[in-house]
Amino acid sequence: MTSGSHFQNNIDRFSGFENDYDQHRPKAPTAVITILTSYLGRTPDLVADVGCGTGLSSYVWLANAKRIIGFEPNDDMRGKALSLLPSLAEPERISFVKGYSDKLPLDAESVDIVTCSQSFHWMEPVSTLREFARVLQPGGVFAAYDCDWPPTLHWSVEAEYEKLIAKTEEIIAKYIAEKDRASKRDKEQHLTQIRNSGHFRFSKEIVFHNLEQCDAARYIGLALSQGGIQAVFKLGSSALEQSLQAFRSSVEQYFAGRTLEVMFSYRMRLGVK
Repeated sequence: MTSGSHFQNNIDRFSGFENDYDQHRPKAPTAVITILTSYLGRTPDLVADVGCGTGLSSYVWLANAKRIIGFEPNDDMRGKALSLLPSLAEPERISFVKGYSDKLPLDAESVDIVTCSQSFHWMEPVSTLREFARVLQPGGVFAAYDCDWPPTLHWSVEAEYEKLIAKTEEIIAKYIAEKDRASKRDKEQHLTQIRNSGHFRFSKEIVFHNLEQCDAARYIGLALSQGGIQAVFKLGSSALEQSLQAFRSSVEQYFAGRTLEVMFSYRMRLGVK
């Protein structure tokens, strides 16, 4: 996330549910590593994963980069990422730092790849892209990549998910003052922002999919890991219970105790410096 008091709501949105987030959210798929390493043309010496959350998008680079730094301003999320370090054979190759997208404690032209997994829409794009361009080496690659929510399963289940999210937004609009709400930007503008920044010689959107094992508990957990739903929970409001139960019932009925391969769709917007 970006620095400044204006963006503190965005940071605070992710407090208190780091365990559910880490358990249910997908790790970065191998396609991310394949694409970015190919565009770079070699194994990266340093990957900066900005807005790294619990490290799901950072740890995947361990076998594919010499060094990784995850930047995460939320203490709960970063604490979860740090808790996994003792289990590593070479923990010194990866670190997690409290940092903001527009003020990275990195030298100019010191980074090969900068990634934002499910996080760029929480950042102020102009100052953030300027900072990414500063720390990237010539020929370095920036990539913002995001999942489509919900993962593809069945139209009836996904319709209940959409109703749940719509109800969530209705409750937030009613009970949380605008000055206290998180503020996210339209992901569809990521590529335009990269191009308009003038910092990158080449830019592109790449779409790909990844199949993951999923049961009813995880599919429900993915919904519960959404920041908006967690914001309603923090209100102590019961206004979401009916919509949540309808979604839960729809998911459990469809899975019927099975574990299925579920399609997670990704959209990556990248720029080459």
